[in-house]
Amino acid sequence: MTIIKKKILPRYFELIKSGKKTFEIRLGDFEIKEGDILLLREWNPEKKEYTGRELKLEVTYVTNTKQQKHWSKEEIDKYGLWVIGFRSTEN
Repeated sequence: MTIIKKKILPRYFELIKSGKKTFEIRLGDFEIKEGDILLLREWNPEKKEYTGRELKLEVTYVTNTKQQKHWSKEEIDKYGLWVIGFRSTEN
């Protein structure tokens, strides 16, 4: 298990804290795997400093768009990719 520290803007921090946002989109310039801990540190862009608030999250699933072989580069360039969060509607 690795602890990965990343900055996060206040509006996204609040969405994750509330439970509404259950995913994160990041540039794939670091290693991450299931079971790692993602430590999101709230960043104030106006003051250019951390606020002191943090969210400690267990990584349960990771994929990288380079792993997606379903669409051509041209299709992705034209349409982009959606990132879709969801929860079950069944009990």
